[in-house]
Amino acid sequence: MKFTEIYQELVNSTGVIRALTANVSQEEARSKPTPESWSMLEVVCHLHDEEREDFREHLDFILHRQERETWKEIDPQSWAASRKYNEQNFVETQMKFLEEREKSLDWLIDLSRADWDVTCTTPFGVISAGDILVSWAAHDNLHIRQLVELKRHQIETTSRPYKIDYAGDW
Repeated sequence: MKFTEIYQELVNSTGVIRALTANVSQEEARSKPTPESWSMLEVVCHLHDEEREDFREHLDFILHRQERETWKEIDPQSWAASRKYNEQNFVETQMKFLEEREKSLDWLIDLSRADWDVTCTTPFGVISAGDILVSWAAHDNLHIRQLVELKRHQIETTSRPYKIDYAGDW
């Protein structure tokens, strides 16, 4: 693994997330293509909470833990409902995510020479610091894909009666 490439991927994905969520109204942010899907607001809330409570915290734990400490268990799947993501303020949540990401990037830059092979036994198996770092970047990409799909749905919905078929197959 090349730390600088993964770090740059996190920097780049931050810009992509910022662009995909720019100039979106509260109403648009709360919109869901289906009742089961997530809204843009829910995605950004999730990214914010993952930034604070998962990736940075768990990577720090693996790299710097004390023997008496234990892995912090989280339940991100339930957070959308339990934390009422779709009732949050979209602009505030965007800003909070971007602030947390900046903290993460500032913190990560000092870890360029970390031992990425150090491991920890978690409730779901042995995981290395490197696994967490690359999963962080992949997690961004997963939600970038989700945001792109939401943007496409938004374009399709708001542009009626015009059709987007000429754009090509999705």
